[in-house]
Amino acid sequence: MYSCRSLFLKLHLMLTMLVGLSACTQSKKTAASVGAAGGRHKFSYTNPITRDTAISMRDHFIIKVGRQWFCTGTSMPVWSGPNPGVRLLVSDDLIHWRQHSWLIDGKKLPANCPYNGRFWAPEIHYIQKKFWLTVNSGQVTAEDPKGMKTHSVWLFSSDKVTGPYKLVNGPLTPHYNNDATLFEDEDGQTYLYCSGNGLWQAKIDLPTGKLVGEVQQFRGAKDANNPGWMVGGIEGPFVLKRDGTYFMFFSTWTRGYEVGLLRSKSPLGPWELAAPEPIFGTRKREYRAEMARNGGYSNLQFTDTPDPYQETGHNAIFEGPDGQLWSSCHYFFDQRIPGLADWQKVPQMGFEPLHFRNGIFAIDGPTWTEQTVRY
Repeated sequence: MYSCRSLFLKLHLMLTMLVGLSACTQSKKTAASVGAAGGRHKFSYTNPITRDTAISMRDHFIIKVGRQWFCTGTSMPVWSGPNPGVRLLVSDDLIHWRQHSWLIDGKKLPANCPYNGRFWAPEIHYIQKKFWLTVNSGQVTAEDPKGMKTHSVWLFSSDKVTGPYKLVNGPLTPHYNNDATLFEDEDGQTYLYCSGNGLWQAKIDLPTGKLVGEVQQFRGAKDANNPGWMVGGIEGPFVLKRDGTYFMFFSTWTRGYEVGLLRSKSPLGPWELAAPEPIFGTRKREYRAEMARNGGYSNLQFTDTPDPYQETGHNAIFEGPDGQLWSSCHYFFDQRIPGLADWQKVPQMGFEPLHFRNGIFAIDGPTWTEQTVRY
């Protein structure tokens, strides 16, 4: 008889081999083609999309401009060593990605630059006929080699998605904040959302980069009305509006890495959970076991998801190949799986179609076998 752990590892080894095989076939086939019947289009993909250590990132944010897609995110290394800056990738078909440039090259910044630290979770939004880049970083000093004591939000703008970007303002908040995102409402008003030991929000005047009023925390991980799966921590907001309702995606690392959904009738809340459980993500008890013990929530009861990942989260929404909304984020393989290739040992890009069912958004997955969307 095999032990449960042995069966787990053998199953995931098979999944790894399957993903590795599809990596070979994916690079040889066209991402989209026209079907013979009725001229219908077909888009096929297999997650993770990128399979290259050189362009590994977390927190993938994709934006379509013209007939191309551009992607930025948190470059490696995340937790240790000098972070290289804000990377920009480009793709003609959403499957094959290449390095375009560094929007911010950390090596070229002076030692006294106030944002030469971590460069976490950058995003690019097209609002008011400009591209707005949010970057979360602080200043590196001998006493603070990662720049975390001054880590906050910085705002840049450009006439082109590829830059050059000019600093508009920063830091936008007077304390630690991270994972900034922007949202423009139908009336032209714009809003900033971010994380930092919870979720924060404020109205923002983009031309000056100044907040209208103070940034306010509106949700903490340990709020009394939160379900257990949020208690470890919440971050990574992203806001959409549909049929008069505002929806906020956010991520939590309590049980692995999962995506939750809030909703409100106002861009500044009050926000309520749109779904009692995460709408997407992966759960792996052993991956977060030490964090759960240290955080006092190791008693949470849940079942591991069957996918081969230990993290799938911090999502953002973009226009996909079919003209519909899709969700992107990083897909990070379960590092307990034996025989992982080098590219599987670091986070990679993944995405799935975004659906709207029963009055809320939904994301099927995460997937790791070939998927086909017809349109």
